Amino acid sequence: MKEISAGLSEAHTGSAIESLVEELAQLRKTINHHNYRYHSLDSPELSDAQFDLLFRRLREIETEHPELVSEDSPSQRIGAKPLDGFSQIKHELPMLSLANAFDTDDMFDFDRRIKTRLEDHETITYACEPKIDGIAVSLLYENGKLTYGATRGDGSIGEDITQNIRTIEAVPLSLIGEGFPDRLEVRGEVYISKSTFKALNIAAEKAGEKIFANPRNAAAGSVRQLDSRLTARRKLTMYCYSVGLVEGGELAATQQEILEQLRSWGLRTNPIVEAVDGIENCIHYYEKLLKERDALDYEIDGVVFKVNNMMLQTRLGVLTRTPRWAVAHKFPPEEGITHLLDVEFQVGRTGAITPVARLKPVKVGGVTISNATLHNMDEVKRLNLLIGDTVLIQRAGDVIPKVIKVFEDKRPKEAREIIMPDSCPACGSKIILVEGEVIARCSGGLLCQAQRKERIRHFASRLALDIEGLGDKLVEQLVDADLIKTPADLFLLAIDDLVQLERMAPKSANNLLSALKKSKITTLSRLIYALGIQEVGESTARNLAVYFKSLNGVIQADEDQLVLVPDIGPIVAANIAHFFNQEINLKVLESLLDSGVVPEFETEEITQILEGQTYVLTGTLSQLTRNEAKVKLQAMGAKVSGSVSKNTSCVVAGDAAGSKLSKARELGVQIIDEDGLIKLLNGGNS
Repeated sequence: MKEISAGLSEAHTGSAIESLVEELAQLRKTINHHNYRYHSLDSPELSDAQFDLLFRRLREIETEHPELVSEDSPSQRIGAKPLDGFSQIKHELPMLSLANAFDTDDMFDFDRRIKTRLEDHETITYACEPKIDGIAVSLLYENGKLTYGATRGDGSIGEDITQNIRTIEAVPLSLIGEGFPDRLEVRGEVYISKSTFKALNIAAEKAGEKIFANPRNAAAGSVRQLDSRLTARRKLTMYCYSVGLVEGGELAATQQEILEQLRSWGLRTNPIVEAVDGIENCIHYYEKLLKERDALDYEIDGVVFKVNNMMLQTRLGVLTRTPRWAVAHKFPPEEGITHLLDVEFQVGRTGAITPVARLKPVKVGGVTISNATLHNMDEVKRLNLLIGDTVLIQRAGDVIPKVIKVFEDKRPKEAREIIMPDSCPACGSKIILVEGEVIARCSGGLLCQAQRKERIRHFASRLALDIEGLGDKLVEQLVDADLIKTPADLFLLAIDDLVQLERMAPKSANNLLSALKKSKITTLSRLIYALGIQEVGESTARNLAVYFKSLNGVIQADEDQLVLVPDIGPIVAANIAHFFNQEINLKVLESLLDSGVVPEFETEEITQILEGQTYVLTGTLSQLTRNEAKVKLQAMGAKVSGSVSKNTSCVVAGDAAGSKLSKARELGVQIIDEDGLIKLLNGGNS
């Protein structure tokens, strides 16, 4: 206690110091307890608000007295300074792979091999565990403290991902309870839940960033971020499924009891693990989980069966890379055969026209399927699909069903061709297909009601007119109530219109009207960007504003003039010209100007200190998006290129930078990190 107290300020001495230290210890113990209740037992005892109060008090004390911060404090999960790269960790016991069973016969063969090797034909008890579709990791606890976290790697050597593992709230930084070994290696699966994955992609789409293909890819990318602050934002979680190295202690005699021990020490284990007698009951468990998989908030791709008795596991041993005592019974793809009745064309939020198959209803995995995506007309041609065909459809979890095969030998004589309509089914505007693209789009722009909500959201977004308080839900309410049809209608709203909306009090309504009034004074580049012209981002909008210096100049420019603007090619020029040739778009612009929107031409406030220089951005940036960095560099006069050459002035290397960084090193090109970029953008030197 005296050693801890020595570093405290003179104002806090004696009993006051002891009181603070004791309060910190109690806060950490209480927070760890409630984290355990929430993440491991799924049985919280506090509301989120009550938990936040405890955490806030912990942070207050640690902020005032940083000398009291401990490595295992619950506050130390926010992520640390980015790493230059991952070091390697050799697994003291190899992390093995699993043999696969693909059908019931394989399962009976597995059971028969075990009994033959044991020379015992009594019924075997198996532990049945959902096979999480995530990333296998290893955690080492020494004297109850988390020492490191590592990926599986090749089974012998993995990558040190300790910083990222520490951000996962389901992973205790210190074990709780008693009786755990001095050194305990815990193995488990890190994953992203379905609900979190959906929220991540919605946020990425709104920010104009790349969306993840599936939860497993999202989890894999997250655990391998060099910047653990990014990992912390991904809300990873983990289920523990086994142990590896054990020193200075003993574990229970069965797989199921070991999982119960891990849970008692604060580690998260899957609550639907069961121990069953005999292979027939394993198959029953498999069939039950196959039916229930869609109701789970995590992706599973099968079931893992392990001999429950640990002594029998030892007797059975392992092959070169797989244990003899375990098998993974994979789920089959969810498929069904039905008939294509018709194809309809839907208009997406950005105007993309998507063919949708209308199917004769068929049950797949316990769910009745009557629609399936066809993606685009190139996919229709690839499948050689006609209306009336017999088709094979596939469904995986909550993924939209898709047509994967046509049975051409069953094609009826009356089968007919699928033809893309000439006009948008939502607004009647012409459908256009830009050369080199596979997605057809509605040209209706601001007129098309199918795109209305998304276009208004974009118009109000931070990089556009930045209308404070106009969030997604409010946009939906306004459109659904038929109060707005175009962005110009926003500036015609009155307080009587707003207070009729749900949860819109007079004060909130007045705040929104004030924000709308404030947003009328904007810049020319922001207004151009806000219009949502296809392929016109912040950078292109700014180039247009700088080149033409007035809204009329942009409107009146033809394609030949537009391609003279820096970084604008023929396709983007055609998009811009087409947008301003649409009468409805010009009417909306006229209404915006009539309502008092003033697009001022922004003078060059930033000195063109980078004029004549070429910058390349690579890797992931954490403090701003790549696009924002590009715009800011261009505002300082730099050209931003997508490739590194001997003419490159500087490469900005974010997290997980790849071949461009290597090329820059080969050519001796100057390299700066994100901190160097921020300093440069703020007027400093790199």
